[in-house]
Amino acid sequence: MRELTLAVAVLTLAACKEAPPPPPVVAAAAPPSEYAQGIDLARDARDYAQELKGSRLDFVARYYRDPASRWPTLTAAEAAMLSAAGKRVVAVWEWHSHRADYFTYQTGYNDALNAYQQAKGIGQPPGSAIYFAVDFNATGEDILGSIDPYFRGVRVGLQAAAGQAPPDYRVGVYGSGAVCAHLKRVGLAEYAWLSNSNAWAGYDDFTDWNIKQSGGSPGFSFDHDINEAWGDYGGFQVPVEISSL
Repeated sequence: MRELTLAVAVLTLAACKEAPPPPPVVAAAAPPSEYAQGIDLARDARDYAQELKGSRLDFVARYYRDPASRWPTLTAAEAAMLSAAGKRVVAVWEWHSHRADYFTYQTGYNDALNAYQQAKGIGQPPGSAIYFAVDFNATGEDILGSIDPYFRGVRVGLQAAAGQAPPDYRVGVYGSGAVCAHLKRVGLAEYAWLSNSNAWAGYDDFTDWNIKQSGGSPGFSFDHDINEAWGDYGGFQVPVEISSL
């Protein structure tokens, strides 16, 4: 009996040595939140710094503009304030975007160069997005005849400004559902920001948006629009000096 017990013990020990060890248990990381809420506003966000710092917003959308614009452009100090407050920034270029005759290949190229320079000036990190606004109810003829060439100019301009392919910044579009759908379908825009103008073409049919605009909120004292975003929407933060916090 003792010999039998010893033999069983030897066989058991051998089996244990041959069996592979169990895989280590790795704790799963908590999935990032896919939903984000933000606002867009035409004025310098620093004018409303306390309201924004106390809010639960995830992002604030601000504008790159032509120097001749009467509205303030996004600055490095403003982007740093928003980043220090824990908000992400969404950058959008807008200049005469309510006019169909504004959109040409050459205009898109020039706008991309200007937007690139402003993005570099505030420290916008590579890999984030610059949205380009199409702020009117474009017809099918407008989309194919002028808006499509404009965004082709944007893409070439961003690449030329960076001196490389792919360029530093990804292309987004703000506009109607019809505009967003076309530009995403043909690969001229990677991000789409659906305008709140629900009477514009394609509003009800377009669901592939990254940001969707809606009305304002009574929670703020200034003019703004509320936006919601899902997943990656091209927002960013800039490095903040400790002394500025």
